[in-house]
Amino acid sequence: MKHWKYLPLKWILAGIAHLPFWAIYALADFMFVLVYYIVRYRRKVVTKNLTESFPDKSADEIKRIERQFYRHFADYIMETIKVGHVTDEQMRQRITFEGIDIIDNYVAQGKSVAVYLSHCGNWEWVPSVTLWTRHQVNKEMVFAQVYRPLKNKWFDEYFLKLRSRFNSVSLPKTTVFRELIRYRRDNMPVVTGFMSDQKPSRGDDQYITSFLNHPTAIISGTETIARKLSMAVVYWDITKPRRGHYHITQRVITDDASTCPELYITAQYATLLEQTIINNPHIWLWTHKRWKKKVTLPNPPANEQQ
Repeated sequence: MKHWKYLPLKWILAGIAHLPFWAIYALADFMFVLVYYIVRYRRKVVTKNLTESFPDKSADEIKRIERQFYRHFADYIMETIKVGHVTDEQMRQRITFEGIDIIDNYVAQGKSVAVYLSHCGNWEWVPSVTLWTRHQVNKEMVFAQVYRPLKNKWFDEYFLKLRSRFNSVSLPKTTVFRELIRYRRDNMPVVTGFMSDQKPSRGDDQYITSFLNHPTAIISGTETIARKLSMAVVYWDITKPRRGHYHITQRVITDDASTCPELYITAQYATLLEQTIINNPHIWLWTHKRWKKKVTLPNPPANEQQ
């Protein structure tokens, strides 16, 4: 009852979650019109980001991608609410994982895996990967995702509940390394998703590179954790074949992060993510003020793997 003032919102969200998918996407169409044409949510930010990231594209092409992005953004919001009441079979039909045996084989060897994710597609559907593994979740292994707690406690609890829908574990960013060490002491392999495309917070380790036509600071703390724990590292390349459907392909970066030159893994992630975005620009989260803080490219660049 401490969040009693949010009860009407809770009921509304629960009601939406119980709607069939065709109704979910009808609401998403309405939301697109509201957000894009009426509220004009961060339109200037999105236009600026797209124009600077794709200088070779015409104004008409940028506008087309912008509209596609806002349609996708509306889909993402409604799809995320739907997680509150969706069946396992519906999720298996709507988000597929190619090459999950790669992850399963690492786990069978007792090896933990660091998975590089991004704000592409619908990242709130990604925890349903537990429906694809051959291992018993939370008995033979753990699926986890790193998150930054929200300032609003009600929304923080709401999203944590959604993210645990498929029996994955949410690990706060500030304690993730300690938690992963604890799992290792218990001989429990962990597959951990790291959303590493956000701009680094103050004090975060970072790698600066050219990314989408910008000098960009990339979070390198994910690599630091993976190296210290000798984790395998995989990138999840996501596409959106059609509305309401996503596909993730496993792309192995290394079998053992501790054997890689410093910053090699982060550099590989930046390259892979950039290509994902170039291939499907409308499914990345362009509303972020990703390049608000200017950075300078280093000279010489980071070492490449021998």
